[in-house]
Amino acid sequence: MNNLFIKDFWNNQGEKFKESHWASWGDIFMINLETELISKQIGESRYILDVGCANGFSAFKQLEANSKIKMIGVDFAEKMVDAAAKELKEKYDHFQGRVQFKAGDVCDLDFEDNSFDLAYTTRVLINLPDWELQKKGIDEMIRVVKKGGKVVLLEAFREPLNLLNAMRALKSLPPLVEHDFNRYLEISNVDDYLSSLGMQFKRIDFSSIYYLGSRFLRELVTDVNQYEGYSNPINEIFYNIEKEYSGGGFGIQQAYIIQK
Repeated sequence: MNNLFIKDFWNNQGEKFKESHWASWGDIFMINLETELISKQIGESRYILDVGCANGFSAFKQLEANSKIKMIGVDFAEKMVDAAAKELKEKYDHFQGRVQFKAGDVCDLDFEDNSFDLAYTTRVLINLPDWELQKKGIDEMIRVVKKGGKVVLLEAFREPLNLLNAMRALKSLPPLVEHDFNRYLEISNVDDYLSSLGMQFKRIDFSSIYYLGSRFLRELVTDVNQYEGYSNPINEIFYNIEKEYSGGGFGIQQAYIIQK
């Protein structure tokens, strides 16, 4: 896997899906869980950096939810940035002056040290081809956040993938696999690296119930062939349960909250 391949893939997604959430992912319930977690973490923060903003879907949600924040969204794929800028002009013109979108690389962010109150990623580091670049992305996120600010990493991890696949194997279901444009992180690596930097952090398992329902029980209790994409009604049921209960280590999506 190389960066050009990744960039081409996401440029194609941006061009194909424009303002739709499908540009970044079809699973709207998981996207909603991500958005809700970020909203809670923003709290009193005022200046926000959305790294890997895609077509601005998440950024617009945050701006709608919190009238006090200003944001910058950056993305490696220019077509995604174009889609976000177009949506801002045509649908969200009332956000002019509160948000801007620009091309950018998580491994080389074009901002000064200590610029933002909070910076976040959603499924961004997993698009880097190896752990060394992923660490560089983490370093850059920490660098551009102010002392006392937060970095929120919402990424996919290999350990819960393995655990979920072990459950699926018990029922002779095929394993879930990483997409060819993804390299999932490892919880142990992130823990060790952040500890070596002397950072204060916590990990939030915010998707386990949803993953158990939508990637395991769904195939046991419904006819999955009746539904396209993520439209199976059991997904929404477990999304609503997830908002009340979580845990268990099955959530491929995990959140790291890093305090600078």
